[in-house]
Amino acid sequence: MESKKTSSVGIGLVFGVAIGAGLGLIFDNMAIGAGIGAGFGIIIGAIIDSYKNKTV
Repeated sequence: MESKKTSSVGIGLVFGVAIGAGLGLIFDNMAIGAGIGAGFGIIIGAIIDSYKNKTV
């Protein structure tokens, strides 16, 4: 049986949008906050995925 692999990019995107939207509510601009959070989430998730997939 194959084990399911979780994508860190997807998880980073979800948490990034949530945190960005929360900050957007605080600063009264939720759309920009969610967009910036999504960008950071994708970048951080890709970095985590690249470290996970490194074989030494």
